[in-house]
Amino acid sequence: MSETIKRVAVLGLGRVGTLAATLLHETGFDVVGFDLRPPQGALPFRVERKSAASEAEAQKLCGGFDAVLSCLPFHLNKAVASAAHRLGIHYFDLTEDVPTTKAILQLSKTSKGVMAPQCGLAPGFVGIVGANLAEQFERVRAIRLRVGALPQHPTGLLGYAFNWSPEGVVNEYLNDCEVIEEGQHKWVSPMEWIEKIYVNGIRLEAFTTSGGLGTMCETYLGRVENLDYKSMRYPGHVELMNFFFHELLMRETRERAGEILTKAKPPVDDDVVHFHVSAEGDAEGRLQRKEFVRSYYPLEISGRIWTAIAWTTSASACAVIEMVSRGDLPRSGFLKQEQIPLEPFLRTRNGRLYEAARAGSPG
Repeated sequence: MSETIKRVAVLGLGRVGTLAATLLHETGFDVVGFDLRPPQGALPFRVERKSAASEAEAQKLCGGFDAVLSCLPFHLNKAVASAAHRLGIHYFDLTEDVPTTKAILQLSKTSKGVMAPQCGLAPGFVGIVGANLAEQFERVRAIRLRVGALPQHPTGLLGYAFNWSPEGVVNEYLNDCEVIEEGQHKWVSPMEWIEKIYVNGIRLEAFTTSGGLGTMCETYLGRVENLDYKSMRYPGHVELMNFFFHELLMRETRERAGEILTKAKPPVDDDVVHFHVSAEGDAEGRLQRKEFVRSYYPLEISGRIWTAIAWTTSASACAVIEMVSRGDLPRSGFLKQEQIPLEPFLRTRNGRLYEAARAGSPG
């Protein structure tokens, strides 16, 4: 199958964007990275210091490319997606924002290229894994998706570090969450349905957060009895965050809340991404449960150590781009993450990072 994506524009060169551009370059794509404040030091791909804050700017940047990967803050993605739609090129992003995804879904109805939001970790890889487990049952009783991006060595009562976008985390903690409960599609409050959970012997708490399911409620309504997504944190975290946002009313000033939390809990290099995905249902005439449980740690790529959240997010998006380019996935319209088959995903150059790094301990 001939490759259809040759030139890729990567917008936003934070940790995730820089690594994604590096991985795409090493995969063989012609990559150009765009950022108003690009990282210092030599990079293996070309970098241009330009803004993509409007549809007109994004369209100007993306002209001549076959695809664009947006690693920008979620509120800029509608403009980038509109620019890609106008240019007739493939669009990929990492957003967990539900309104952004719905806007892109509308664009996809008349798109010449594929429109693939939510290509990161959660939503993204977690949905690919959940769908794979669900396919192994004749009747699916439940799909449970749990992800925790955490410091390996937590300090303080929160036990957290903002290795991900503070805007994104605040939205996840405050926006309503989609679920399927007893066969009914519902919206429930975030930071609720608290449960105790263990990953590789580490005790964590899991609670509802927004956006992690992507489009799975639409896909599985009528096919599964229960479906939900929760973030995992160290015990005690959710009680303090409920106090911060609701008793102190920080929910009314989201930008300020993000600034306070990031200042108090800045990013760390020694992080871990815990993954706990399960499905239950009937198979071979009996009720069964299947699980996918992993802990991913920082990984050396291209001579540099990258955080777990950076490489797990970047590798997922790059693997999807590989699959679209090779013709393993549709090349037009809206691409749901749960439509992506797990085994071919893991066989891509970038998907193999998940298997190479599957671990129960750092190193």
